[in-house]
Amino acid sequence: MAKKPKTGDAASNEPKAEGQVTGGEGTAVSAPTQAEAGPAPQEQAEGQQQGQPNPNSEETQISVSRNFSGWLAQQRCSLAFTSYQTGKLFLVGVMPDGRVSFHQQTYQRAMGVHALSDRLYVGSLFQIWRLENVLQPNERANEHFDRLFVPRNAQTVGDVDVHEVSVDRAGRIIFVNTKFSCLATVSTKYGFRPIWKPEFISKLAAEDRCHLNGLGMENGLPRYVTAVSRSDVLNGWRERRHEGGVLIDVQNDRIVTDQLSMPHSPRVVGNQVYALDSGRGHIIRIDPQTGKKEDIAFCPGFLRGLTIHNGFAIVTLSLPRDGTFQGLELSDTLKKRDGEPWCGILIVNLQSGDIVEFIRLDGHVKELFDVAVIPQALCPMAIGVNSPEIHSMITFDRQFAPLIPPGPMAAA
Repeated sequence: MAKKPKTGDAASNEPKAEGQVTGGEGTAVSAPTQAEAGPAPQEQAEGQQQGQPNPNSEETQISVSRNFSGWLAQQRCSLAFTSYQTGKLFLVGVMPDGRVSFHQQTYQRAMGVHALSDRLYVGSLFQIWRLENVLQPNERANEHFDRLFVPRNAQTVGDVDVHEVSVDRAGRIIFVNTKFSCLATVSTKYGFRPIWKPEFISKLAAEDRCHLNGLGMENGLPRYVTAVSRSDVLNGWRERRHEGGVLIDVQNDRIVTDQLSMPHSPRVVGNQVYALDSGRGHIIRIDPQTGKKEDIAFCPGFLRGLTIHNGFAIVTLSLPRDGTFQGLELSDTLKKRDGEPWCGILIVNLQSGDIVEFIRLDGHVKELFDVAVIPQALCPMAIGVNSPEIHSMITFDRQFAPLIPPGPMAAA
């Protein structure tokens, strides 16, 4: 095993901790409880060379609910979430002593994230990245991290506005190609290969007609998608954000419901479908047969990413662009509840609808996109594609490959 990369020290998550922010590339820091948040250093921006916003313009402070580390430890998992605004992949885990670790790397316009215990897929500006954990079960990076995700492959799909990403039961990458209003997979020759489009989309064109955005898998196959409208004209969805959002069953092209407002992130659990009614600010449950929807919880921000784990919904919240949720019911609801929107992660008990834990980001990071659970991973870290460590991170398989590959050539 190659020498493990170093990261910054992690501060305590106990109430005595000073508030800290995500640091420079590869930095792992912990967040204080919400009551103890305080000032922190500014971020460093590897992404500036890729046209990313300059994070040095403002500090970002991260705080967590008091029992957040306990929840992660109890669930024996960690989290990955993305901020396309700043081009960051965040990995969140628990150190052996119970401190919360936040580790970040730059992936330009980081969007959809799909997580397995030892593998991550991350959609970015024009590529879909595959990251592999290079640690053995008994190995640790920097003494604390039980996962070290290294980028091993980038599928270049072009700037097609990749939204949610998943993998089907054959191992194919399936992603929402928002610019072309379709579901697609990767190709060895082309940027992508379409596999499905809504019936109301008359042709594949780089026009983002309906703002197809969310993908729900069932039994390893695509089952449901969300779109902001049924528009079949260039950017037609933008005038229909407040109503007319749809959940579609892709196996029979049936519109399950068209009574949604900017829906995102359908997820199948048993015989129910969960989704985000983002324009209203609600996590909802949808009966896939009748289309009837039920509100689970109101969340004070714009919802985009959703994952469900052991009866909990984990969602990302974003602040409004230009300070407004213009034309959305979400704005009126916040006023009625005398609340302000915020950016972060909420963990919601699906049975009660109660928000039980949270991560809050204040400062430069204002918009998040997707979130995923990394099962059985307690404290993950990653290497960025432009980080110095990637040059010296050399690992190899100790088992030799066959000199002559199996198959027809070997038989000959």
